[in-house]
Amino acid sequence: MILRATVTFFVLLILARFMGKKQISQLTFFHYVTGITIGSIAGEIAGVSKVPLLDGLVAMVWWAFLTMLMSYIAFKSKKARIILDDQPTIVVYEGKIVEDSLKKLRLHLNDLSMMLREQSIFSIKDVHYAILETNGQLSVLKKAGQEAATKKDVNAPSQVPKYIPTEVIAEGKITDKNLTELNLTEEWLYEQLKKQGIGNVKNIFFAEVQTDGSLHVDMKADGEK
Repeated sequence: MILRATVTFFVLLILARFMGKKQISQLTFFHYVTGITIGSIAGEIAGVSKVPLLDGLVAMVWWAFLTMLMSYIAFKSKKARIILDDQPTIVVYEGKIVEDSLKKLRLHLNDLSMMLREQSIFSIKDVHYAILETNGQLSVLKKAGQEAATKKDVNAPSQVPKYIPTEVIAEGKITDKNLTELNLTEEWLYEQLKKQGIGNVKNIFFAEVQTDGSLHVDMKADGEK
């Protein structure tokens, strides 16, 4: 078993060097899956004596070769690259949520909000563009004036937020629980919508209370006020 583990260790090390940094960083779901599979094969070779050593090594090397072959084809062909790695998808365009993209990705509003919070963005209103990359990470371009502060900004006046940006309408339905937590009522919500000339909640895709108590509204693509 020591011999099997040692041989597997060095073969895996060599394969990792050949496969390159792109595989190690698992830039796409394809590389993520192939990396796990190669690791699983290596684990079987090193820890399961019933697996013939040579057969296991052949399987691991061949899987690595196929992975490198697919990466080479994707490098040479744009169409192949799209098939293997897919393309980045815009989920927020010029401050507006792209509903069709969310449906295509099967991404919920809660998921999008969570991914933004992971980047210290608590309000969709602060986002100019958001792109879901092929590795599942969200890249965000903030609106002008919402970028991270620089040394020149240290003397800027600060204001304690009145609220945490919170979703109060999602896909045409009022989120009563969030309104209650903010000590706000549906009457207040309807009044805010009325001020913006919106009479039908069902036509709203997303609405969020801002830090200053104002209401940010994102209408449905086919909705009317």
